[in-house]
Amino acid sequence: MTSVLDRLSRAFGDTRVQLATTALAASALTAGAMWGTQRKRRNKRARDLKRRTLEMVDFDSDHLLDPDPLSDKVTKATPVELTPNEESLVQEQLARHYAFLGTEGMARVRDSFVVVVGAGGVGSWAAMMLVRSGVQRIRIIDFDQVTLSSLNRHVAATRSSVGTSKVEALKASFLDIAPHVQVDARVALFSADNAAELLDGSPDFVLDCIDNMDTKLALLLHCHQHGIRVISAMGAGMKSDPSRVQLADIGNTFEDPMSRAVRRRLKSLGVISGIQVVYSAEKPGRVQLVSLADSQKEEPGDFSVLPDFRVRIVPVLGTMPAMFGIAMATHVVTELAQFPTEPLAIKGRHALYTRLQRDLGNREKDIPQENGGPQLRMSADDCGYVLEEIWRGKSAISGATDKLALTRWRRDRPMTTSNCVCMTKTEADTHDKLKGPLEEHYTPEVISFVESRFDEERHLSSMR
Repeated sequence: MTSVLDRLSRAFGDTRVQLATTALAASALTAGAMWGTQRKRRNKRARDLKRRTLEMVDFDSDHLLDPDPLSDKVTKATPVELTPNEESLVQEQLARHYAFLGTEGMARVRDSFVVVVGAGGVGSWAAMMLVRSGVQRIRIIDFDQVTLSSLNRHVAATRSSVGTSKVEALKASFLDIAPHVQVDARVALFSADNAAELLDGSPDFVLDCIDNMDTKLALLLHCHQHGIRVISAMGAGMKSDPSRVQLADIGNTFEDPMSRAVRRRLKSLGVISGIQVVYSAEKPGRVQLVSLADSQKEEPGDFSVLPDFRVRIVPVLGTMPAMFGIAMATHVVTELAQFPTEPLAIKGRHALYTRLQRDLGNREKDIPQENGGPQLRMSADDCGYVLEEIWRGKSAISGATDKLALTRWRRDRPMTTSNCVCMTKTEADTHDKLKGPLEEHYTPEVISFVESRFDEERHLSSMR
């Protein structure tokens, strides 16, 4: 031990060793100081950027784009003036939509005023397809700018537009496609405080394409309370299965965490249903949020875009926001044109179809043989077809979507897809016990509705 200490003492007594040790220590101290300084500078830059963004939003930066803040304001009453030649061009541009929706339907679309809140991956595609579909008055609202990461999903994002306002980038694209369209581009952050101002002008439809929960709820609640038709986009991030994208009432969503959170928060505010949403029924869990860097963990709030906005990055497959936005735009256009569509309440529920088949088989056992029973030649997929395609996932009697069952409509006729009706289990139990003509038990409206669906099914079956 003594010899080891002697050797160490002689080594550290060497001038060269002392100089090397001093240099290493100084380098370590310098590196630590530089790392600490850089971290403080990054945090300060993040705080300064957030402060400048907030100051710009508070000043209402869309006013900076035009000295007269009302000069570009668009409302339902904003005139759209076209020369005969321009109208001819527009008619040709929209020829396929005129063929699909008809003259009256397209007149309603072109006469509408739509507001899109959120001009990111979902909102930009929704707004673009509304303009391409004939909407002539549109307001787009977003506080954010185009970034390089926007290029994988934003419909108008280009290398040259990086750093510019998302809404201004969209406006430029819109006017290249349809110069007559009246575009109200608002660089603004939506909130409960400015909801009345940003949603004024009597919009025919509002599209919620916001990804912040509190802001989304403020918009949906305002629309619900003021009777404004609205459709909301749920989470398109971390999703990849296009077959799972659904359009449904918020009360009928499943699997999607954002839909569940919005549904619960709305319920606490007294809103249970009545808001259409686009969401994905894809089971979550395969992709996770990007983790924070070590330098961000101490003060994560300093790295959010704005207070109360998420810090961690959501992985996004660029095609999925586009699908959400196009689905929203399609729903809005058909609603504006009064073109009837009936979105399925839920898809992808084979276990339910199997249960319906089993329950239907038990009900068929009670049909007397002289009335063609018991008889069941329907597979689980057939039961799914009857539920989803004929009855759109709803009870023919009450329109309910929970605890459904299938049963024979007229007991004296064979069990076919044209004589199989969807009801709640309670309604089906009561129906199976009815005696005499159905017209004595149901209103003419119910009878007519059910028979019209069977007529539709017979017509479609003849074409297969």
